Amino acid sequence: MSDIDEKHDPQFEKGKELHHVEVSTKEVDTGAALIAGFSGEVDPQEAERIRRKIDWHILPLMCILYWVQFMDKTTLGSAAILGIREDNNLTTNQYNWLGTIFYLSYLVFEYPQNLALQRFPVGKWMSVNIFIWSIALCCHAACHNFAGLFVVRLILGMCEGSITAGFMIVSSMFYTRTEQTLRVGYWFLMNGTAQIISGFISFGVLHIKTTTFHPWQWLMIITGMITLVCAVMFWFFFPDSPTNAWFLTMEERAIAVKRIKENQTGVENKHFKREQMIEALLDYKTWLFALFSALDNVPNSLTNQRTIIVSSFGFTNLQTTLLACVDGVVEIVTIWTGVTIAARIPNSRAYVSFIYFIPNILGVFLINFLPWENKVGLLFAQWLTGIGTTGFVLSLSWLSSVTAGHTKRITTNAIMLCAYCIGNAAAPFMWQSKYRPRNHVPWIIIGISYASCMAIVLAIRFLLSKENKKRDREGHDDTYDDVYIERPGSDGKMEQVKVDKEFLDLTDRQNRDFRYVL
Repeated sequence: MSDIDEKHDPQFEKGKELHHVEVSTKEVDTGAALIAGFSGEVDPQEAERIRRKIDWHILPLMCILYWVQFMDKTTLGSAAILGIREDNNLTTNQYNWLGTIFYLSYLVFEYPQNLALQRFPVGKWMSVNIFIWSIALCCHAACHNFAGLFVVRLILGMCEGSITAGFMIVSSMFYTRTEQTLRVGYWFLMNGTAQIISGFISFGVLHIKTTTFHPWQWLMIITGMITLVCAVMFWFFFPDSPTNAWFLTMEERAIAVKRIKENQTGVENKHFKREQMIEALLDYKTWLFALFSALDNVPNSLTNQRTIIVSSFGFTNLQTTLLACVDGVVEIVTIWTGVTIAARIPNSRAYVSFIYFIPNILGVFLINFLPWENKVGLLFAQWLTGIGTTGFVLSLSWLSSVTAGHTKRITTNAIMLCAYCIGNAAAPFMWQSKYRPRNHVPWIIIGISYASCMAIVLAIRFLLSKENKKRDREGHDDTYDDVYIERPGSDGKMEQVKVDKEFLDLTDRQNRDFRYVL
């Protein structure tokens, strides 16, 4: 148990008067030392200026990287109609395994990646992973059998596990809870941009005529080189935290930290706290979000199946690569509108998610019941199934907003992303040759997954709302109102300064003044 827990546990203090308590700086948030003793409120105009400055320096890099990582992840699907299956003599089962091993590797390395993101500078750790996966991606072009592709796909999964987890941490470091909803949406909608650009790249490489290199190999080399450039950019320009962001002055860093005080989640803490990990494992919402993540990503197996399915409708390879761009447009529009609505209407995340799943259910019905000859109708039905992506995007920012305590946050992030991997890893095996061409069984499973997700988001909202009402009845909790840290003063002597509760690295359960967003 940490110093703070031991000295401020409600049971420990029962019947006793709270006293002035001094704690070690390692127990509190990294932002505490920066703003301890800061008096007064942050000027709204100055806070807005700092927010714009942060947006300008980190959002473009986050968007570019998320575009690149999704494009790299889906190169297997694009390469399916560019000759990778034929050149490597892949059976249907082997092709499915290449999709699965990516997520199994992602799953195995997800918690170690989250621990590393806590222990090491976030930007630098992600840069190293980006560099390794860029090399692995280029190595796809040198593979001529299933075993070689299996190994490089495993490496891709291992490295890419750091990105979404890292971005969730960075978003909570730099932005308020409302701002997180929009920013997570902005970088996640780059998945749609990746589908568009990847479609055009695939269309372009189909026209490259070389005797030694096939189109799918050119696709791997081109995307690998783009990723390598991205790794260099991240190493030099992406900040690790608002407390040391290179583009902010010391005063601006303090304001950047102070303005996220309302989150009650702080910036970060580099020390692993076992009690926070245990709390995360025993928290019901951790597992509800994980279940949602697993079920919502069963349909994500369409990523590697989509071009094969569209081609089966009777479209040529060239038409299929171009039609893949429409999937990207659908994702961009739906994510942007969804996160904008959720950000503007308070406590609407669950309701917006629920509504955006409805077109998915409609799409599943149409795909199962439209005549096979109606290829245009089937195509539009498949596009409808892409609208519900908004629900998963909102769940990422929602989880970060309702979880406090840095170790607890990296644990819940890891569990949710592991569940994401389980859904993605298991789903490819439902696409069996015996179900073609209608694929009724996979589509029914997808429909059940969507319906279950709709129920889960409403259940999460109900339980969190119930907890908020319970805390409202409790009144103010003054357990952590009088905590101090010691730091060098301007005269070189050690001085004690009070630390706000929001920067004590408390969990959402320890801080009874914490209220869950809905």
